[in-house]
Amino acid sequence: MNAPIIDPLQGDFPEVIEEYLEHGVMKCIAFNRRGTLLAAGCSDGSCVIWDFETRGIAKELRDRDCSAAITSVCWSKYGHRILVSAADKSLTLWDVVRGEKVTRIALQQTPIQARLHPGSSMPSICLACPLSSAPMIVDLSTGSTTALPVIVPDMGNGIAPPSRNKFPDGAPFTLTAACFNKNGDLVYVGNSKGEILIIDHENVKVLAMIPISGGAVIKNIVFSRNGQYFLTNSNDRIIRIHENLLPLKDGLRALNELNKTIEEEDTVEKMKAVGSKCLVLFREFQDLITRMHWKAPCFSGDGEWVIAASASKGEHKIYIWDRAGHLVKLLEGPKEAVFDLAWHPVHPIIVSVSLTGLVYIWAKDYTENWSAFAPDFKELEENEEYVEREDEFDLVPETEKVTENRHCA
Repeated sequence: MNAPIIDPLQGDFPEVIEEYLEHGVMKCIAFNRRGTLLAAGCSDGSCVIWDFETRGIAKELRDRDCSAAITSVCWSKYGHRILVSAADKSLTLWDVVRGEKVTRIALQQTPIQARLHPGSSMPSICLACPLSSAPMIVDLSTGSTTALPVIVPDMGNGIAPPSRNKFPDGAPFTLTAACFNKNGDLVYVGNSKGEILIIDHENVKVLAMIPISGGAVIKNIVFSRNGQYFLTNSNDRIIRIHENLLPLKDGLRALNELNKTIEEEDTVEKMKAVGSKCLVLFREFQDLITRMHWKAPCFSGDGEWVIAASASKGEHKIYIWDRAGHLVKLLEGPKEAVFDLAWHPVHPIIVSVSLTGLVYIWAKDYTENWSAFAPDFKELEENEEYVEREDEFDLVPETEKVTENRHCA
């Protein structure tokens, strides 16, 4: 491994499978903001909402127009809405309380991931990452879409060139990772050239670029819940953690001010100079022995831990690192591939989706301490042999007890 396993007593993280949830074939999962509800997208096009306290089904959202597998689920900021993307190229927005469909939009390509705008309580804007085209901003109220740039445009002003289905060199699009920042005023895009682009999505303008060492395809990008750390998972089998140097609020305004202070004629070099003041590499995680690919990486709720699943088929392995780069725990489950991962926003609980469609709940293995409840209770480290008296456990009838008391008197 990349580092020796440290003392597990130093951290509060899951250790064993506590329970599993079963309902159809579940494909993807997402917690609401407080972790009281867990949404799971199924292969039959339905979305099941679990009450995570009772582990029972609170609601099932089913659209008659959709029978294709769900590819992603996303909660709104306060949990009133859920956005569901499906393999039939659709995006569906649901009202959670009423269980009613708010709107449904069909795209040109299958959306592998869709995320609601995080800055609004009742969002109508979402970010979709289609299978074979550029990420796009979708207005759910009007159905309009705006493709985002995936390469740095060489036009001097940073405005994206007209959308095309291929890169200028003729290579087709690969799946591009994208996500909003915490406030939702910026979009971070990871492309196939190993670059992170920071985009003003309202003006469709690239403001900064951060090249990743190695130049490998970026498969996943994720922000920590507090917005201070930024994670990338690349095709070179390395997970990289970056520290976000931009303010959590008004990041767009700060980035525009930063652009004004840097004087550079070349557009690409200027964007790199700006990018160096936005993100700084903090840590790298990899398995130097097996050199495995990673799947579904994410942060813990407090941002102290980083988890990722092995992308190898036939194994259910989840790796947990601290932010310092130490591997602190390796969780091994049934011999089934991992489809999706999520860390509970509040508690040290991990939820994983297996190939068979089961959702496994990983929790900390707490040791029972009976002496804490009964002070006279003596705990034994190992079995001890006890020699009893001959009459110690004999049953004495009540009549004999009375007779014995009279003789004693």
